[in-house]
Amino acid sequence: MNCLQSWPEPIVRVQSLAESGITAIPDLYIKPPTKRPSLLPANCNQAEVEVNIPVIDLQNLLSQEESLRETTLRSISSACREWGFFQVVNHGVSEELMKRARDTWREFFGLPLDVKQEYSNKPSTYEGYGSRLGVEKGAILDWSDYYFLHYMPASLRNHSKWPALPSSCRKLIEEYSEATVRLCGTLMKLLSQNLGLEEDQLLNAFGGEENIGACLRVNFYPKCPQPDLTLGLSEHSDPGGLTLLLPDENVAGLQVRKGQNWVTVKPVPNAFIVNIGDQMQVLSNAIYKSVEHRVIVNSVKDRVSLALFYNPKSDLLIQPAKKLVTKDRPALYAPMTFDQYRLFIRTKGPCGKAQVESLKSYE
Repeated sequence: MNCLQSWPEPIVRVQSLAESGITAIPDLYIKPPTKRPSLLPANCNQAEVEVNIPVIDLQNLLSQEESLRETTLRSISSACREWGFFQVVNHGVSEELMKRARDTWREFFGLPLDVKQEYSNKPSTYEGYGSRLGVEKGAILDWSDYYFLHYMPASLRNHSKWPALPSSCRKLIEEYSEATVRLCGTLMKLLSQNLGLEEDQLLNAFGGEENIGACLRVNFYPKCPQPDLTLGLSEHSDPGGLTLLLPDENVAGLQVRKGQNWVTVKPVPNAFIVNIGDQMQVLSNAIYKSVEHRVIVNSVKDRVSLALFYNPKSDLLIQPAKKLVTKDRPALYAPMTFDQYRLFIRTKGPCGKAQVESLKSYE
């Protein structure tokens, strides 16, 4: 990652642009016509676009009735195979903690610009306050700012990179990250069982509980005077293993690709949105699919979301699990470390599924 030391152009904070009172967005945020959110495919069925991703109640996993547990496992398996996305409720993370997380980070983005600028990031690590992904000069940018930080492994935690304001922020990061990492560990075991693997096999492939990589990106999507011309986050699949998203309950924005259509996710109260990343697609030999998604913006409301990325240890080789490689289904991906893999998105920025698809080796 050391080759990415600086941004190719001066950084402009999107929030500052939005608050300046502009009525038209600068050209470098205007997407090509085929990438704009206002366009729907000619064969689009509007009713299909209005469906929601699966919602799964994890409480049934604790039921004494084996049938309820099996039904929940089947629902998760189906969601991973057919959608790559699902929402979970009764997941064990307190509603109060979820609310504090959103409120605290909204307060951070409400601070004066000079306070936030103290945490400005660089592309070598992305850690801190940022406004672009990718380092290609002249790239069309997304309408968003963000804050990115490392939580796991513990050796990467750098509290000086975490905001000191609001005063509750650093303690909140610890509490929230611990709870969401624990939930991801539980989900990893369920995904492993559904693949017919040992309960801890996927987790061990990631390096084990103490060695996994976990990082938090808090997204701030300012209101936009021309939301039909841009995106808060361009279409992409997540490069890591598993993503746990705490959405803004009051402003929808996440869209998931389903076939040729984009489905706008309707957040369920007190739910997390879970999605499969590219590394999980590789490990499962494409039984589980990472799916393209993007974020639309709003003309009258800002939006805040928190994405916890649960990733493999960065220097471990990730390849299809041996049990999932057969004569009829050979290994689709060659071994590669996560460090090697994510360099692509850190250079190019969000690029659909170009990276993971480029790795496939067909007989």
